[in-house]
Amino acid sequence: MAKNRLTRITAESGGREITITRVFDAPRNHVFKAYTDPSLIPQWWGPKRFTTTVEKMEVKPGGIWRILQRGADGNEYAFNGVYHAIVSPQRLVRTYEFEGMPGHVSLETVTFEEQDGKTRVTATTVFQTVEDRDGMIRSGMREGVVETMDRLANLLEGLKP
Repeated sequence: MAKNRLTRITAESGGREITITRVFDAPRNHVFKAYTDPSLIPQWWGPKRFTTTVEKMEVKPGGIWRILQRGADGNEYAFNGVYHAIVSPQRLVRTYEFEGMPGHVSLETVTFEEQDGKTRVTATTVFQTVEDRDGMIRSGMREGVVETMDRLANLLEGLKP
């Protein structure tokens, strides 16, 4: 698919997966915390033009999460899912559903690998169908992912001791 100099996004033709990879200049436990602490999520999750609210975030197997984003125009976009596995600080497995398209649930596995004080995050999302995956790509997700990963990098910079 496409990549910028820091965030790599891949989607093999005809496949059902999207993989996002980024190396952050932060220890793994800080990056894992940014993904699992509901007070940090609004500071980096999604494009900056939205206000992000964590309505529910039970970071445990079987726990549910729901995040709401509001645009300046008043439009709301909600996302939800269920955590399937949490191996702190190495891996998260959860479902992901955009409520604007109910029934299109994907499975996301996020791994956190420590590399010389930095952390390589790999998020692999498996969609139910190739059409669902391609629809996500066409939705403009690339720009949102790149901005989100840049915002996360900025947040992590501020968490440094």
